[in-house]
Amino acid sequence: MECWLLYDGEIESADPGAYETRRFVETGRKLGINVTVLKAEQFDLCVTREDRDSVIISGEIVQLPDFVLPRISGNANYFTLAVIRHLERLGVQSFNGSESIECVKDKLHSQQILAENNLPVPNTMLAKFPVNIDIVEQNLGFPVVVKTLVGTHGSGVFLCDTRKRFEEVIELIGETQPNMHLIFQEFIAASHGRDLRVFVVDGRVVASMERQATDGSFKANFSRGGKTHSYDINHEIEEIALESARTLNLDIAGIDILFDDHGYKICEANSAPDFRGLENCCNVDIAKEILSSVSKRVSGGMSSPETVTKLSAYRDLISA
Repeated sequence: MECWLLYDGEIESADPGAYETRRFVETGRKLGINVTVLKAEQFDLCVTREDRDSVIISGEIVQLPDFVLPRISGNANYFTLAVIRHLERLGVQSFNGSESIECVKDKLHSQQILAENNLPVPNTMLAKFPVNIDIVEQNLGFPVVVKTLVGTHGSGVFLCDTRKRFEEVIELIGETQPNMHLIFQEFIAASHGRDLRVFVVDGRVVASMERQATDGSFKANFSRGGKTHSYDINHEIEEIALESARTLNLDIAGIDILFDDHGYKICEANSAPDFRGLENCCNVDIAKEILSSVSKRVSGGMSSPETVTKLSAYRDLISA
């Protein structure tokens, strides 16, 4: 079985995602899956009605793989998404699909979808310059979290403790990058410096861990030095994670959940979540879980959860 893994970094580096990419190559070899690592810029896209069995990579015509595994997450730009869409139109299954990746990389859009489906999310506002600070204070209060719309591994996320600090940050952004897209988000004090990463594969929770900051920061990302340990989730957390992945149509998802005084709230969802921290603290082989599940889906002709839902609705309509 042939898998193309799309990754925008250097596989032998210490960059985020490199460890996971190496694990996929190594695990694929054990499972009889040839995992070929490619960058989106290696592709030349040619739309034609005739040749639908191959694409051009590094100037050479090559046959299509059995499936694609994008490992781009929040950094998926237009060209990368165009490559995934092109392969999907040629009949290659992508895990996750282009629509889900594009949705999740926009933090506001994904929060809108989750809230629309009655899932617990922090109160969130889209920034509009000039910022009306009184409206922010009335709806979110202070402290408040400031986030860029796109970002991973805790980048582009800031905590403004006071109104004065918030005013200073907004003034600086307004003078230097007035076209930057930001969101403002309610600060969940009970989760300061700690959160949960719940890893979902094909409608199953395969592992979960608690992350804790070690430097007093309110961000607990493992990639930023946070400590991790396995966490036995309860039914409520499991349902939140599974429903979040289903709602966003994610075959593979890292759902980040915050501890709230009265339950839990979804911080964000990741379409290409790192799992080095999980494998360090949990007795689980994430690469094997993903490749085994995906290969069974592909070889068995199993449909994605979204396709099954659409087919079921269609049959009900015909019956009616």
